[in-house]
Amino acid sequence: MSSLIRKVISTAKAPAAIGPYSQAVLVDRTIYVSGQLGMDPASGQLVPGGVAEEAKQALTNMGEILKAAGCDFTNVVKTTVLLADINDFNTVNDIYKQYFQSSFPARAAYQVAALPKGTRVRALVREDPTCHGATKPVRHNY
Repeated sequence: MSSLIRKVISTAKAPAAIGPYSQAVLVDRTIYVSGQLGMDPASGQLVPGGVAEEAKQALTNMGEILKAAGCDFTNVVKTTVLLADINDFNTVNDIYKQYFQSSFPARAAYQVAALPKGTRVRALVREDPTCHGATKPVRHNY
C-alpha cells in the first residue's frame, strides 16, 4: 500500500492564514483550498468597496493559491460561496463568472449569520477534490 503524498501549499500572494490552518493542502494530485475572504495580502485588511470588491479579492486570492500548487480555475471541480446576505448573490455571481468562464465547477451558495472579519462574502473550495492535475512541482514559500 503506497502512502499519500501530502504537502502544505503557501504563497505570499494570498493572505496568510488567520488561524491554525493552511492556505491549502495538496494530497496526491488533489488540492483542498481553505476559504478565502476579500483580504488584501499585503495589509491583511478587507478591501474597501463592498461585496463586489470583496468577491474579486477573495477569488484573486484563491487563484494565487491555485497557481502556487500548479493549478488554475479550470482545474476546480467544486466551490462553496458563503454570503452574509443572500441578496448579494447576483452581484457575487457576476464576479464569479469573470473567474470561472467555462466547464463550470459544481457550486453551492448559502447565506450565513456571520463571516470572519465582518466580510460579506467568503469563497471556499473545501471538503471536495478541487484540482486534479497538479503536475508541476509544488513551491513552498515559508
